[in-house]
Amino acid sequence: MSDERLTATPAGIELGPLDTIADGAARNFVLQMRAGRFHGFIVRQGDAVHGYVDRCPHMGLPLAQELDAYLTPDRQRIACSWHGAIFGVEDGMCLGGPCRGQRLTPWPVTVQNGAIVTA
Repeated sequence: MSDERLTATPAGIELGPLDTIADGAARNFVLQMRAGRFHGFIVRQGDAVHGYVDRCPHMGLPLAQELDAYLTPDRQRIACSWHGAIFGVEDGMCLGGPCRGQRLTPWPVTVQNGAIVTA
């Protein structure tokens, strides 16, 4: 097993039931694979999920300093707790802060039969 930090996962990995993440909340996922470790997070909006690699495009740091604390207080945007960058939930576009115009790296995920699955 490698300690390399990965930026993608294979399709078809079941991450758990959709209700593992409360509606309007986010959750961190760390997957250990032979090639290395993947760090990502998923934001749930109703029956939709949006996944991203847990790495801010500004400095390359994980976005949350506290476990699962990826969203602004109103839960409408993703926030980097280090330098205040704000991102859209649906597309990962930086809307304000030091990386304006850049995007979070998408982590393709979907819901199948009530479970969150990598796509």
